[in-house]
Amino acid sequence: MTNATLRITLLATATALMALPQVAVAEGELNLYSSRHYDTDERLYSDFTEATGITINRIEGNADELITRMQAEGANSPADVFLTVDTVRLARAAELGLLQPTESGVLEARIPAYLQDDQNRWFGFSQRSRILFYDKEAVENPPMTYEALADPQYKGMVCIRSSTNVYTQNIVAALIEHLGAEPTKEWATGVVANFARAPQGGDTDQLRGLVSGECGVAMSNTYYFARAVRKSVDGVSDSIDKIGWVFPNQNSIGAHMNISGGGVAAHAPNRENAVAFLEYLASDQAQQYFSSGNDEYPAVPGVGISESVAKLGIFRPDTIDLSSIAANAGEAQAILNEAGWE
Repeated sequence: MTNATLRITLLATATALMALPQVAVAEGELNLYSSRHYDTDERLYSDFTEATGITINRIEGNADELITRMQAEGANSPADVFLTVDTVRLARAAELGLLQPTESGVLEARIPAYLQDDQNRWFGFSQRSRILFYDKEAVENPPMTYEALADPQYKGMVCIRSSTNVYTQNIVAALIEHLGAEPTKEWATGVVANFARAPQGGDTDQLRGLVSGECGVAMSNTYYFARAVRKSVDGVSDSIDKIGWVFPNQNSIGAHMNISGGGVAAHAPNRENAVAFLEYLASDQAQQYFSSGNDEYPAVPGVGISESVAKLGIFRPDTIDLSSIAANAGEAQAILNEAGWE
């Protein structure tokens, strides 16, 4: 099998999933099931292959679709590594028995404990901070905390993603852990009352809303803004000086962090190659590329960041145990529904 990316539209039923083309099971190969959709990751894969001689065969798709596929394939799954962009999907895959514990001195030494599963079934390899951006021309006193988004002074100003988006679910799950369920429900209700528009689009669309004047305050992951600093992003880069930012809760819980991470599949036929790949993702080379190639923060402490990321400045991150966020995901969705967050 070649090293070309297998781009497949994954269907929901087990029959359709099993009918999809299968990846190879052979020495010197690694079968990667990934929901990361960044073209810049090609460098990660090619460098790993060059260093190890291990060919990477990729199945790409939505994280939920990939999880469904792995379930349908069962013990016959060729998946070696599952890679995705949020804590909740990693935890779900682990809870379904789709990931196995990985004992690795390299990963234990390099990945902070709060960025890994307590049973070593998954590890975070890159981070994005979910912070507040604002229109500097229209907002004199931007919110300095997540809680302040619910303040009536921001009525009709807030743009944010939908309740079905995992980033929204993650920040609410984190607030449940920090504040408690009832205060978080009151907060969500207050944020809904301050919406400038019904939740829509991705994070870049929230930033575009600031430029267009439709939004006064928006929540986005840092790498969407840093990307617009590094290269031209339509509707953002040309007016980027209009956008200010706040790392929230610097005097309390710190700024919320999302991760991209992965784990070894439960039935990995190329387990040693899978562990080697995860250890490579924790290397300085790969960690620096997460920042330079995709404007993310490294997971490994002390690794340098790109100029576009550094522009955002130094901040205090929330070091909440990510397993807590995963455990609160269901309650977070219920709170969003009750608050009328579309």
